[in-house]
Amino acid sequence: MKAVHFGAGNIGRGFIGLLLSQAGYEVTFVDVNETFVTQLQKRGEYPVTLASEGQETVIVKNVTALSSVTHAEEVAAAIAGADLVTTAVGVSILKHIAGVLAEGIGRRLAGSTAPLHVIACENAIGGSAQLKELVYAKLDSEVRAKADISVAFPNAAVDRIVPLQQHEDILKVMVEPFYEWVVDASQMLPGYRPVEGVHYVDNLEPYIERKLFTVNTGHCSAAYLGYLRGYGTIQQAMADEGLTALVREVLEETGTVLVQKHGFDAEQHSKYIDKILERFRNPALTDEVTRVGRSPIRKLSPNDRLVSPALQAFDRGLGYTALSRSMAAALLFNVSDDPEAVELQAAVAELGAAVAVAKYTGLAADHAVHRSVMAEYDKLK
Repeated sequence: MKAVHFGAGNIGRGFIGLLLSQAGYEVTFVDVNETFVTQLQKRGEYPVTLASEGQETVIVKNVTALSSVTHAEEVAAAIAGADLVTTAVGVSILKHIAGVLAEGIGRRLAGSTAPLHVIACENAIGGSAQLKELVYAKLDSEVRAKADISVAFPNAAVDRIVPLQQHEDILKVMVEPFYEWVVDASQMLPGYRPVEGVHYVDNLEPYIERKLFTVNTGHCSAAYLGYLRGYGTIQQAMADEGLTALVREVLEETGTVLVQKHGFDAEQHSKYIDKILERFRNPALTDEVTRVGRSPIRKLSPNDRLVSPALQAFDRGLGYTALSRSMAAALLFNVSDDPEAVELQAAVAELGAAVAVAKYTGLAADHAVHRSVMAEYDKLK
């Protein structure tokens, strides 16, 4: 079995590539980093260390790599012959890989009706659907008709904390022991071969929102609040009991929404929150607040981890003050090497915080959530 995976970064190597290799796939990574590509081609394997007490190391085998810059022909050919294509590149990068994906799918469909699944493993709701739209825009109507039959883009939810890190071995990656990869089985082609380690469900939305509104919401809340208190890492921030209590308040608000909306068991979800907070505190991981808080404009967008649950809470008559506090803290995330943070700070300075909030969150100035964000912003400032 052959898989093509876009993105040879820490998530790609430490999560998706690891699972695919362990499930018996020959994995071809596609990346712009020529050093990663060369080393993967040369060695055909790399180490993954679990951030646990035992620091167990697994050697991931049967891997190689191609450059998306200099090996476009080979990438298209690999896609044409693959059983599975996955991505972990970031939602904003999907548009840059759509062209070669379309080329590979076109070649494949010219001579084969073998099923192909393309799964975007991104921190986004409907990541695979977004990728499909980008790819289909580059296919003619005849090829699209064939793709409708034998190519599927099932949405997925993925969860594993993999911080920024540096090792003497550039291919080594350290990851937390916990992981979750959930795929929408209703969008898979008939007779699909399950990947060991992947959880297939008929309704993905509850899992996507549970992860996005708990792990991602909690993580960025810890980062923004931790930044304001002068902490350098998430672990330092989470050692602050007062800050941890604030993050828990956020997750209790999102949890109330999730329980009411999706019917999760309240007691079980409370234990899930406990598990997430425990993961944030993992002493074997060092995760910088500047990495976790990076790209605050994206994190403040209407359908993302802060605004969306706050609006859903508002619509249900539930509380959202702690979420508003996290949004307000994001407005004060002043990191000079983060382009989005720089843009956001410039907007606040030029337009004022209230206008900036409306611009990036989509919340009208007279909306109750907007007013709540501004009230929290005044307190934090």
